Amino acid sequence: MPVVTHRAHEVVLTAGSKTGELLFLRSGAVEVVKDGMQIASVSAPGSVFGELAVLLDQPHTADVRALEQSEFYVANAQATLAVNPTVALYVSATLRDVSTPPTDCFSRLSTS
Repeated sequence: MPVVTHRAHEVVLTAGSKTGELLFLRSGAVEVVKDGMQIASVSAPGSVFGELAVLLDQPHTADVRALEQSEFYVANAQATLAVNPTVALYVSATLRDVSTPPTDCFSRLSTS
């Protein structure tokens, strides 16, 4: 998967947009902002962004902004989920319990 770098304070995803991408945090830290309020701060490698918009075929519901320089693996959601059931299961697991830390599953995927 390609890696994209965002500098501190850059917008990674914009509420209301549709990217068709899944972003997996490789390094760094981001904040999730909805209606001007920070609703989460995330720094766990392997955290997924954009999954709800992709799975529900709706625009992103919040902004994601880099708090520091952050790197993301970027995947075309439709193509990746169609051919890689491991990624589909990983994304599903993150939806089941967002408080579960990422597993070693993603680290194995990133070397493929």
